[in-house]
Amino acid sequence: MKNIERRKSVRTYSEKEISLEIKDQLEQFIAKVEESYQGKFRFPIIDSKDSSNNKIGTYGVIKGARYFVCGIVKNDAMDLIELGYSFEQIILFATSLGLGTCWLGGTFERSNFAKSANLTQEERFIVTTPIGYEKSDKSLTEIAMRKLAKSDSRKDWTELFFDGENSKPLDRKGLGVFAEALEMVRIGPSASNKQPWRIVKNASRYDFFLERTPDYAKSLNFDIQLIDMGIALCHFELTLKEQGLEGKLEKLSANIPSWDGSEYILSWIL
Repeated sequence: MKNIERRKSVRTYSEKEISLEIKDQLEQFIAKVEESYQGKFRFPIIDSKDSSNNKIGTYGVIKGARYFVCGIVKNDAMDLIELGYSFEQIILFATSLGLGTCWLGGTFERSNFAKSANLTQEERFIVTTPIGYEKSDKSLTEIAMRKLAKSDSRKDWTELFFDGENSKPLDRKGLGVFAEALEMVRIGPSASNKQPWRIVKNASRYDFFLERTPDYAKSLNFDIQLIDMGIALCHFELTLKEQGLEGKLEKLSANIPSWDGSEYILSWIL
């Protein structure tokens, strides 16, 4: 939970080198994540100094980063949710090592990254993050980007979480560790800080819905808001596991009530 609270988008990096020990710990963790998904994803770490273009197509959004973790997938809709979940696990582990990160999806030039990451025809390049140490004095670009993305603001609890019995905003009282898990969802990152997740509590079940942002990110060739849902599921489940609660994530076949503009994604069931 501390790593979820500590994580923030870092766009300006210092020249401080990542030690071999830290890099090795990150690579070992990434290998475990890749193994847990049975090779569905690859998360290579690339060194921008080894690229013919050391900016690697960040278009000025990222300054000073040398290393990037890539998210590569054989894509379908559920894969994007799982990609969001697994990549956020990596970002949170990097945070625990004291490294800065920043989710990037569709803001880089794919061809340069693809060459560095040895992308095959069967694979798609979806997301990346720089890794490194935050520079103490932020660039004007970072300050502008944080304001543009409203990085330091989040939707209110009453806009995101609901009681399935009466369709009213969910009351925090009596929720115990679930209130903490929901708060970790609320403060999570999302593309342009849209926070498209909505969660409805039904007894000991929590139903996750995607409330799409109309016409958002149409220029991308993948559904970036499904990745956001993976991040939300990651924060919710990891927080509960930390508190000793083991539930299961399942897409229920029963008709789950939804509302206009929403799409049922998955349920967490105790």
